[in-house]
Amino acid sequence: MTHPMPPLRCVLLSATFDLRALCPAALDAVSDVIAFVDDPTESPETVQLALAWQPADDALTRYPNLAALCSVGAGVDSLVTCPSLRPDLPVVRVVDPDQARAMSGFVLWHVIGHQRRFRTYAANQRARRWRYLAPPEPAAVPVGLLGYGKIGQRVATDLMALGFPVSAWSRTPREDGPGGVTHHHGPDGLRAMLAGTEVLINLLPLTRETRGLIDAAFLRQLPRGAYLVQVGRGEHLVEADLLGALDSGHLSGAALDVFATEPLPETHAFWEHPAVFVTPHEACHASERAIARTLRATAEAVRSGRRPPDTVDTARGY
Repeated sequence: MTHPMPPLRCVLLSATFDLRALCPAALDAVSDVIAFVDDPTESPETVQLALAWQPADDALTRYPNLAALCSVGAGVDSLVTCPSLRPDLPVVRVVDPDQARAMSGFVLWHVIGHQRRFRTYAANQRARRWRYLAPPEPAAVPVGLLGYGKIGQRVATDLMALGFPVSAWSRTPREDGPGGVTHHHGPDGLRAMLAGTEVLINLLPLTRETRGLIDAAFLRQLPRGAYLVQVGRGEHLVEADLLGALDSGHLSGAALDVFATEPLPETHAFWEHPAVFVTPHEACHASERAIARTLRATAEAVRSGRRPPDTVDTARGY
């Protein structure tokens, strides 16, 4: 008679969130294969999995038998930079097609808002001013994507369906994704793309190379009047340099969903800047269904001695 395998022990690690409260349905959906550890004093040698988001620097030190470290989302920057991460420990990201769709909808909202001058109409409404503003055709508003993974490819597809010309930049050459996208890579490619971009969308992962990338010198390469949609990571952006580009008129505006400090401090200049649109890191989130699917696939891989699917390259950071 075959007896069912006992659930794998999984610890929840976050210095900023209660992960059990954040995704209760996901944890419940895999309770047949994973037992989540609530007691931090429980014998650490029994723990083989960890579900984490922004873990403490020493969070992984106590668990010598970890076989995989799972993120609760597509981003893994806080995991791969954790000082206690073992070089050989697989880090697993959540892949969720619904998340790409949600991000694309968020981005399209801001691209269309810039093209159709919605911010000006909002100001006109407050001033009770009836004034028609003839919008440019989408074909006259070139959009540039920083980053061209699964989410970037979905964004590109949806933008082109509306008539916007799309360019995309990645660290290395890419020829996959939808047809019609102009590809750029490397430093020269970045300069070329920025020079021809009116709306720039940052979808990059956070790595050593991309931290602080969007600074004053970077923003000066965009044409005057360009617009920034910042949905990557807050640490990509030098916030003071963006304020300078907005105040000088070089940039016409910015939609910011991620910030170096979250929640955004009440005293921050972004809150009241007339050219800035602030949202509280809500562009997209992995669904609990996708988190559960990732946890189950990871547990099955660990049991069979395989490398889990959707494991990232920790050296590259994505």
